[in-house]
Amino acid sequence: MNYHITFIVLLFLLISCEHEEKKYDTITVMTYNIHHGVNNNGEFDLDAIAKVILNENPDFVALQEVDSVIKRSNSLDLSKVLAQKTKMNYVFGKATQIDNGLYGVTILSKHKIISSKNIPLPHQTNEEPRTALTITSALPFGDTISFISTHLDYRAKNHSRIEQIKKINKVFTSNKYPTILAGDLNDIPGSQTINEAEKKWTATYNTANPQATFPSLKPEKKIDYILSLPTNKWKKISSKAVQDSIASDHRPYVATIELIH
Repeated sequence: MNYHITFIVLLFLLISCEHEEKKYDTITVMTYNIHHGVNNNGEFDLDAIAKVILNENPDFVALQEVDSVIKRSNSLDLSKVLAQKTKMNYVFGKATQIDNGLYGVTILSKHKIISSKNIPLPHQTNEEPRTALTITSALPFGDTISFISTHLDYRAKNHSRIEQIKKINKVFTSNKYPTILAGDLNDIPGSQTINEAEKKWTATYNTANPQATFPSLKPEKKIDYILSLPTNKWKKISSKAVQDSIASDHRPYVATIELIH
């Protein structure tokens, strides 16, 4: 009888370990343009942004429109505050200077950040500078990946946006590690920008029925994306636009993907 019980216990532990290992083979990723912390009621509210992030429990978050010590956002370092509220690690990437502070993109990570690099993207002299912030991160199940947060130019039929995605393709498609690109690409599926991106990157959205992410009160178009490469290293499990219409003028986009060994 004791041998029988011991065998059952050992079998249960083995199944549990296998299940846990499988769980950690997947990661959840979010991209979120936070409108420098100002919600659709015109109020500065980082708690609402943090709540949206915590509700989805992502491993990595790509944030756009992030202020660092700018008056309009109470001179706070938004990256640091959101990292504290979500209990995640963070890196900020400067795109430009506003007043006496900085403005750009951020990455939040549950996992160890090994290294980071901020890469300026092409832009015209009369345009807002843009950047691609990348980290290398060690995952709990032993793999290493790269994760990128970016925010492309917003102008209609903008030449710089095409040049920006081409620069991203050139820099990152030969990455040593499996890579995820997340951000506000400011263009719709089927556009020249997204077609250029998808020459190299695999989309996580439903191409037949993409969920709109902007504007958040009544979304009309998808401009926020999560993409991955190489194709043989990632499998999409699920994706969605988060149904929050207040915290920012964008709805976050979330994808759960599996790293294939």
